Amino acid sequence: MGYLFISPWLLAFLLFSLLPLAASLALAFTNYDLLSPDINFVGLDNFDRMFYRDLRYWKSVRATLSYVFFAVPLRLTFALTVAMLLNTKRRMVYLYRAAYYTPSIVGGSVAVAVMWRQIFGGDGLVNTIFGLDIFWFGDPRYALWMLISLAVWQFGSPMLIFLAGLRQIPHELYEAAAIDGASAPQRFQRITLPMLTPIIFFNLVMQTIQNFQQFTQAFIITGGSGRPLDRTLLYPVYLYQRAFATYEMGYASAMSWVMLGTIAFLTAVLFASSGRWVFYQGDSR
Repeated sequence: MGYLFISPWLLAFLLFSLLPLAASLALAFTNYDLLSPDINFVGLDNFDRMFYRDLRYWKSVRATLSYVFFAVPLRLTFALTVAMLLNTKRRMVYLYRAAYYTPSIVGGSVAVAVMWRQIFGGDGLVNTIFGLDIFWFGDPRYALWMLISLAVWQFGSPMLIFLAGLRQIPHELYEAAAIDGASAPQRFQRITLPMLTPIIFFNLVMQTIQNFQQFTQAFIITGGSGRPLDRTLLYPVYLYQRAFATYEMGYASAMSWVMLGTIAFLTAVLFASSGRWVFYQGDSR
């Protein structure tokens, strides 16, 4: 009876996750191009081309690593800061929480990406207010940072998780520390951060995985070209180009498995390091 109840999920998982996953692994060793019914086995040629002959591939890797390296810490920092500000019982605080969470709901949409492109356009809101003449997404120095700023603006989801963690910290700890003469920075360093490390770890893992797969904003804002000079050519955008612009599905499948392996490796590193800095209640360390 139990299998009967979960059969819709099992069927969907089999048809839309497991089988496509197996098919992409098989295609990674072929030259399948979507336009021809012929599928020829090429062994490791796709991976050899990826690592040693495709210069744009390494540009996409560099852009993606830079994006993740800056976007994840900045987003979590902003999320924790706002969560602490909203962790009060003041009037209308629930309205502010909802307002700050809203960008995370609509932030991944096409409309928001178009809006962000207009705001930082040549005659956009930012240039008009500050009297600048910069086309932010057309300048190699700023283009990637505009995508990072959009990612940081979507801090609502980790903010709510941080807020839930802050509300679980016993208030008695802060009262005892204040009686002992601990200042606000000391209370944050000695109580808030250690008690929040499980929440920080969860947000860090989830945000790292999510930002490695960032696609919509970069594709809409740059037209999927990675301009300027491939500075915004994130890995998923380049994978999409190979799969659906040049129809090199075999090569794109190989790229997708490299991404899966990279994300799995980084996640394993985070889990391996968690024993050194993640602390749970009752942990004698």
